Amino acid sequence: MDDRLPAIADELLLIERALRQAGEWAQTPPSAEALASVEPFCVDTLGFEQWLQWIFLPRMKVILEQGLALPNASGILAMAEMVYMHRPGEGGELMASLRRFDSLISGRPQA
Repeated sequence: MDDRLPAIADELLLIERALRQAGEWAQTPPSAEALASVEPFCVDTLGFEQWLQWIFLPRMKVILEQGLALPNASGILAMAEMVYMHRPGEGGELMASLRRFDSLISGRPQA
């Protein structure tokens, strides 16, 4: 078993918590068409927070629950930085969790 799994699972919960606390957690899913986008981060059909809630978190949950291979790299923080660059004062807690997630996936210690 990969010794990062418990820390990754914890970080996923913190990402969800950050979304909820920011009021970005939706009760109703986007349309099937929106979820079927083939663009990275579904940038053509979903907001970043929607992508985290409806694509990223469920996929990571499946990976962890089924013992599938973890991704070799993650660039989610870079996307978040682009999103929040235009929304100053927002996303601090979420970006901190995404930074830790990226570090855990890459196997690098946090800076």
